[in-house]
Amino acid sequence: MAAAVVGLTGGVISAGPAAAHTPTWAVTCSEVTVDLTNYTSDVPNTVTITVDGQDLLPTETFGREFHKKLTLPEHDEPVTVRLVVKDADGDGKHSVDDEKTADVCDEEPSPTPTPTESVPGEPTPSETPSTGTPEPSATPSGQPSESAPAVPAPSPSSPDLAETGSSSSTPIIGGAAVAVLLAGGGILWAVRKRRTAQN
Repeated sequence: MAAAVVGLTGGVISAGPAAAHTPTWAVTCSEVTVDLTNYTSDVPNTVTITVDGQDLLPTETFGREFHKKLTLPEHDEPVTVRLVVKDADGDGKHSVDDEKTADVCDEEPSPTPTPTESVPGEPTPSETPSTGTPEPSATPSGQPSESAPAVPAPSPSSPDLAETGSSSSTPIIGGAAVAVLLAGGGILWAVRKRRTAQN
């Protein structure tokens, strides 16, 4: 009976360390986190992580604990992440061979175009859609168009044209001349009359 008790106690003690192994790991769209604790420190335990068959963490040996955070490569579709932990203690019953899926990370929303940016197919702010109505001509209908030769205006330095008698001062000058003639005639008549009277 004592031998049976010793044998049972030995079995519990030997099973204790193996049952205490705690493999924990998590996968997001961009990272893989692995935490392995309570493993036997004097045996060569190993851990390997692959992504769609490609090594993300080549086989690495660890002792009592292992902690690692790895960045996944960029991917535009879900990928399969595989964790393989080989427990070198005992018969390897507590080894791990597990797979998880890493989804695609949500893309950041594209920035909305600013008012200065043009959107294909839409008029820019500086462009105004044509209404189809022709704009009125800047040249009046009674005036010659820009294509007609323009008559040069006389420059201030050009000599004055000859008087044609249509000046506004002509009546005044004429009146003054008539007055002078009448005055001269009157004086001449008075002088002659006086001479006649003296003779």
